[in-house]
Amino acid sequence: MSSTEPDALLGPADIRDLAAKLGVRPTKQRGQNFVIDANTVRRIVRTAEVRPDDVVVEVGPGLGSLTLALLEAADRVVAVEIDDVLAGALPATVNARMPERAERFALVHSDAMLVTELPGPAPTALVANLPYNVAVPVLLTMLERFPSIERTLVMVQSEVADRLAARPGNKVYGVPSVKANWYADVKRAGAIGRTVFWPAPNVDSGLVSLVRRTEPVSTTASRAEVFAVVDAAFAQRRKTLRAALAGWAGSAPAAEAALVAAGISPQARGEALTVEEFAAIAEHKPSGQQPAAPTSGSSE
Repeated sequence: MSSTEPDALLGPADIRDLAAKLGVRPTKQRGQNFVIDANTVRRIVRTAEVRPDDVVVEVGPGLGSLTLALLEAADRVVAVEIDDVLAGALPATVNARMPERAERFALVHSDAMLVTELPGPAPTALVANLPYNVAVPVLLTMLERFPSIERTLVMVQSEVADRLAARPGNKVYGVPSVKANWYADVKRAGAIGRTVFWPAPNVDSGLVSLVRRTEPVSTTASRAEVFAVVDAAFAQRRKTLRAALAGWAGSAPAAEAALVAAGISPQARGEALTVEEFAAIAEHKPSGQQPAAPTSGSSE
């Protein structure tokens, strides 16, 4: 079957039939909501600006709706799937519906949080319908481990999309916003309704675009050290930075000294700072203080 034929992609009946044959029931535990609309997955591919020379990594391909649309447009697709049944079935689906593209597809049967290398050429893009319950840590982990990823488009819960794309001063600006901005320029790239999923979720979804940028220049602070400041600042987001960073610095006066040295008001709050300002604070950490190990992501 040619990939240019309209029925190469999966429609609602295809998804339900395939799930029935596999005995698959979408689980809330893994945040599984399968896209059943071909127009939606093609829209995602267009919005992601997938190019013919792209090597795309997809996390959580499920039954393969988006996978097939990506194979239409990219040079190569590597899918990372944790579910045993879904991972076992996906290559057969690709072979059946796009046999001429099958050699350009690879499957990694693993938890995305544990993947440290991918088969074939380095990925240039990440495009995924991320499970709601692990979206932020998976996204940040992939950006950290695969610096060759230049462009990312993820579909996530609308609230998560807002947090990722939030700017300083926004009430939902927090840990995900700052950490995502360390790696990329982030923006909302559209909304997705509930009816294109099976089962239909109880919330709307949003598209988030991330374009890799140069990491904030810092002469002394590492990413781990900067992220430790971010975690501390938002762990007590209602407090001033002088108070919130007391544990990180060793004391409130030490936190104040670091803030003043970085040119930031000790009375400011984390939600007002850019990632560059967090980096400046990390540069002035009191000597002898060891920052806590960073977390890849948070729902904060």
